[in-house]
Amino acid sequence: MKRIQHVSIALLAIASYALAQAPPTAANAPGPPQGPGRAAFAPVVIGPPAPVPPEVQIPRPTPDELTQVNGALQAWIASDKSTFKPLLQKFQPLMMLQPPHANNAASYTQTQQRQGPRHLGFAEIAAKGDIDLLLHGDSITDWWVQGDANKAMFDKYFGSMKTANFAVAGDTTQGVLWGLKNGEGQGFQPKAVMLMIGTNNTGQFTAPEIAEGVGAVVLEMRKDFPNARILLLAIFPRSIPGDPVRDKIAEVNRIISRLDDQQHVFYMDIGAKFLDDRGYFLPGTFRADNLHPQASGYDIWGAAVKDKLAELMK
Repeated sequence: MKRIQHVSIALLAIASYALAQAPPTAANAPGPPQGPGRAAFAPVVIGPPAPVPPEVQIPRPTPDELTQVNGALQAWIASDKSTFKPLLQKFQPLMMLQPPHANNAASYTQTQQRQGPRHLGFAEIAAKGDIDLLLHGDSITDWWVQGDANKAMFDKYFGSMKTANFAVAGDTTQGVLWGLKNGEGQGFQPKAVMLMIGTNNTGQFTAPEIAEGVGAVVLEMRKDFPNARILLLAIFPRSIPGDPVRDKIAEVNRIISRLDDQQHVFYMDIGAKFLDDRGYFLPGTFRADNLHPQASGYDIWGAAVKDKLAELMK
């Protein structure tokens, strides 16, 4: 019985890892759609890889390690004498450790969201300088100033500060990386940065890959803004309890929390403040899409970070 249990556990563990290995995307091939399509812009081409902090780096086997692991697996299956041997042989190709592939979430890729007037406008604002607080991310941050009610919440918490909001609806970790490296991260030195990015990566990437992308963004910001303190927000929950995306986001957040060094990077998870005891969004705080805050949600957000930001901007 113990032999059967050990075989079953090993099969499940190795197969799960193998199935998570997606085939690589060619470095010069057009990438998949990045958020809402904008036909007037050039196709998205995957850019070069970005450095990733060791705290969030995915372990990747060397060629020698691949040979050793796969050789041991083959030998184990060949020597198995249980009734499971035919199954082990049938699924052996799935259990074999695969060569590591590039993680496009941690690449300098000009997404559609970073093409055209929006990016050029950010670069122009950056060149002028005089920014104390930089807000960065996707639509969740971008829409702080969408509509009078949301803007009132923005003014309530940030109106007295010199701010810039370079977040773009639909963007991803790779788009933020490209923007920072290409004009949006030069020309100014903010006192603090509030960053939340990664929810738009959840459809295509694994949690560890997304975490690498977030880590790469933090590392790029550390290079561009060496004196700034970064308030790294956990990705907000989305959808409803039971949706697998909740678990993926929770895993990303567990990994990126390791980036908190209490010196330059300060991790904060305020997601629970938006939820009731059952895990659903509090009435009136988020839109019907269970993704984007409404004014009362932004009010909760602002109240949760205002003291920490004030501390970081001293």
